[in-house]
Amino acid sequence: MSLFKKKKIYVTGRFAYKTDIGKVRLSNEDQALALINARGNVLLLVCDGMGGQNKGDFASNLAVQTIKEEFEKVSRFLNKYHAVMWLNKAVQKANTEIYEQASKNKLYEGMGTTLTCAIIYGDRVISAQIGDSRLYFLDREIGKFSQMSEDQTYVGYLYRTGQITLEEMKTHPKRHMLMNALGVYPSASADIKIHKYTGQTILVCSDGLYNNITDFDIESIIRGEDTTEEKINELISLANCNGGSDNIAIVLWEANK
Repeated sequence: MSLFKKKKIYVTGRFAYKTDIGKVRLSNEDQALALINARGNVLLLVCDGMGGQNKGDFASNLAVQTIKEEFEKVSRFLNKYHAVMWLNKAVQKANTEIYEQASKNKLYEGMGTTLTCAIIYGDRVISAQIGDSRLYFLDREIGKFSQMSEDQTYVGYLYRTGQITLEEMKTHPKRHMLMNALGVYPSASADIKIHKYTGQTILVCSDGLYNNITDFDIESIIRGEDTTEEKINELISLANCNGGSDNIAIVLWEANK
């Protein structure tokens, strides 16, 4: 439960998060986290590690723990622009932590992770995107379910430049090729955006979810009347029933009605 004041507007909500190994992978490289700091700001975070063996797990865990520690230190955000600067700084610190570990330890060479993060700050959501995990909003007032992040993948680039269709993206042989990842280079390049927050349901997830479930099915489940935890379990169960081709990480935030 979260309670915070922004421009004399009180907002309450609930969240849940969970990861699952899926049906194919031998290890779970996904990490998920939801957290409220001392000022009532909400952090929603998913990281999907890459690098094989224990590299991906180490990278994603290091990213989540670094940002968690930084978030817990925040005394307050002065305004939305201060929140943007803080988020960029936290992402850069996580990138440095991963990059330095990979540089000095052969065991972790070549590791990295995606990062999709959302901070609920009053009537704004500040998001950061690296890689192909996703941020979705469900606006119940207008009945719209929308992807708010852009996949930083090769096929995402091809789609945005009109070279392939949305349907072709789903089966393209290079659909898993990332154009950006955290910890691979000395400096991170994150896509940070400010969104208007009016009580939307917020979903953050790894590709293990959306590659195994259609957006229609995701929307149908999170529109339901089950608890937040039950909805996450239903999403994971359906993804595994459809093949469970990858690890699955989900964070779900629902504003109180």
